[in-house]
Amino acid sequence: MMKKKKWTNLFIYLFLGLIAISVLYPVYWIIIGSLNPGNSLFSTKLFPDRLTLEHFRYLFAETDYVIWYKNTLMIAFFNMVISTVLVVTAAYAFSRFRFPGRQQGLMAMLILQMFPGFMGMIAVYILLLQLGLLDNLWGMILVYAGGSIPFGAWLVKGYFDGLPKGLEEAAKLDGASHLQIFWKIMLPLSKPIMVFIAISNFIGPWMDFIFARLLLRSDENKTLAIGLYEMVTGRGNSEFTTFAAGAVLVAIPITLLFLLSQRFMEDGLRAGATKG
Repeated sequence: MMKKKKWTNLFIYLFLGLIAISVLYPVYWIIIGSLNPGNSLFSTKLFPDRLTLEHFRYLFAETDYVIWYKNTLMIAFFNMVISTVLVVTAAYAFSRFRFPGRQQGLMAMLILQMFPGFMGMIAVYILLLQLGLLDNLWGMILVYAGGSIPFGAWLVKGYFDGLPKGLEEAAKLDGASHLQIFWKIMLPLSKPIMVFIAISNFIGPWMDFIFARLLLRSDENKTLAIGLYEMVTGRGNSEFTTFAAGAVLVAIPITLLFLLSQRFMEDGLRAGATKG
């Protein structure tokens, strides 16, 4: 019996090790490619003879990489702030208040989650064109924030439904208003799910390509996804190692955010999974 258990554990560890290698090997290859001299990834060795930071210097000195990074960071940050406010307030209203159209609103948000976002891109394009927000970073931020409401509101509503209502009732007896209850009681208790929603809404637009490609035209409004894509497309573009350097820098904010908020994200996702 013990021998069989050892073989089972060995098989599990080997399987997990293979999965880890399959996930980490592409990451290692991109990092080594960004440090490898030349422009081709095909010449990249598993252990290169010489490493260089020339591609990183070229990104900052010869391209608009800083502008792309600033634009993408602006979109991701403000989308995170605006969408988190909209999602949390909408979820609290649907969870704690009973008003005409509540069930219809919940059902509409549930149905909207079933359709992929690109189905409405033509309508979004025309709407932003009429509002004068085409080729505008704020136009993208507003669309991203609005699109995050259906899924986020359902998730946070499930979290709010699981919080005890006795705390709110006790606060009402002490004369607290709905705004005070929301601000001083519900928000501190909902910190895990709020962190999860905030980080998710930061990651969403960080490397989105299709929507940015549709709406942004001018060079000063390009995002990282568009800039890096154009770096390796076309007959004359072959800067694959520079692209790898840009990809490595792109991954840094996401990695740091995930490491810093991993515990809150897991707690929020687990707690919000039980929708009311």
